Formats: sequence, C-alpha cells, structure tokens
Amino acid sequence: MNFNGKIAIVTGASEGIGKAIALEFAIRGAKVVLASRNINKLEQVKARIENNGGTAISVQTDVSIEKDCENLINKTVSTFGKIDILVNNAGISMRANFNELKTDVIRKVMDINFFGTVYCTKYALPYILKEKGYIVGISSISGITPLPGRTGYCASKFAMSGFLKTLQLEHKKDGLNVLIVYPGFTNSEIRKNALTKDGTPQEKSPRTEEKMMSSEKLAEIIANGIEKNKTQIITTLQGKITVFFYRLFPRLVDRLILKTMKKEPDSPNF
Repeated sequence: MNFNGKIAIVTGASEGIGKAIALEFAIRGAKVVLASRNINKLEQVKARIENNGGTAISVQTDVSIEKDCENLINKTVSTFGKIDILVNNAGISMRANFNELKTDVIRKVMDINFFGTVYCTKYALPYILKEKGYIVGISSISGITPLPGRTGYCASKFAMSGFLKTLQLEHKKDGLNVLIVYPGFTNSEIRKNALTKDGTPQEKSPRTEEKMMSSEKLAEIIANGIEKNKTQIITTLQGKITVFFYRLFPRLVDRLILKTMKKEPDSPNF
C-alpha cells in the first residue's frame, strides 16, 4: 500500500504511539483522522501536521462509548468519502495484583482496549472492505505472553488479537488486510497513565523510558509493515526473543518474566 492520498483513522492520537503513527502517516502522504478524548492535544497534533503541509481533522472520541466510535466513522466518511486504514491504538494499562484489584479497573481496561477496537472496527469495516484497506491493532508482547501485575491489560490484548485474527479469516476472500502489532517495551505515556488497584493513575513510570524503543521508531516500523502487506509485527530484540522462547519453553520463560518484573520499583507482591 502506498500512503499517498489514503484516509487513515488513528485512535489514541493525542500522545505517545498514536501521535507518532499519525505524524508518520501524514509524512507519507495520508490524510489523517485524529481521535482521542483530549481534543486540545488532538488540535496540537493536527496543527503540526498542517504546518508540515499535511491534511488532518480532529474528532473527540471516547472509544469505550459505541456512539462516539460510530460518530468517528461517520465524520470521517462525510469529510473524506472513504476509509483506507483504521489503527486501533487507543489503550490503557493497569498495574496491581488481581487479588487486590477492583474489578471496575479490569472493566475499564477491557472497555477501552478491546471494546474500543470492536466498536471502531464494526462501523469502519464496510468502508475498509470497499477499499480493500487495512485494520491495524496495536497489541503488546503481553498479548502473547503473560505479564504479572497486568491481568486486565493482558486479557484485553489477548482478546484484541483473537478478535482481529478471526476477523481476518472471515474476510479473507474479500481482500481485507489485518495487521497486529506486538510492541515490546516502548517509550510512551502508557505506564504513567496505567491504573492502580483502585483505578487511579500511577502517574510515574516504573521503568527507564529513555532506554526503550521510541514511539517514532515504532511508528516507522508500522508504516513500513503496512506498505509491505505484513500481518504481524513483533518489535524490540527483547520482545522477539521472549516470544520465540515462550513458544518453545513456556515454563522457563514464565520464571524469567516473573524474575524480571519483580525488579521493578514498587513491584506488586507476586
């Protein structure tokens, strides 16, 4: 796929990975629809794209609300007449042991990460099928392997992967393209916004963000993957090694994951 003239929706586009994806797509010639709850930040991203000669619109969207997702798709079609790419990026994480966790936290994570993907995809699908376009899901290595202290997050990413993989098979004959991205640890805002056991943001990342892959590098990898018609991307060397050995030696990798996560500052007691 060549991005020039394509219409791309990016959810969670106000910061982090979503912002980087939107900027990368615009650089490659796509017209970008920016979706997020934070309209002020969206307008800043929109202005940056337009100042660089690109085209973008902002649509305030809470992907956990089905009507918002329907409005996002309708606004895109009424403005541009079609949809070529939908990037389901909006997401939130959590960090707490399940036995201490309020179930409302898991519900919120599932509503955003999983049902947000379901709602946006449901309304965008007819238009994407018409263009033989792309549906992209930003999952996580935690959509393949377990991650202690993130039961709700892992559940949402496993669910997203299963949903998108099955959708791809259902529409294989229709020319639907589905790309699932499994990022390793990436420098973004997700850990700062992650929910604690009572649902409040933890506000501070427990990891050294500057040592991780940048959101901009990830966005470049995703754009290249779309151009090359890939169906799956696993990023970072650590992520690729973890997934490879988890498929061969799951119990060993479970122990290594547990050992690694125990080293995080203020790690949940597991």
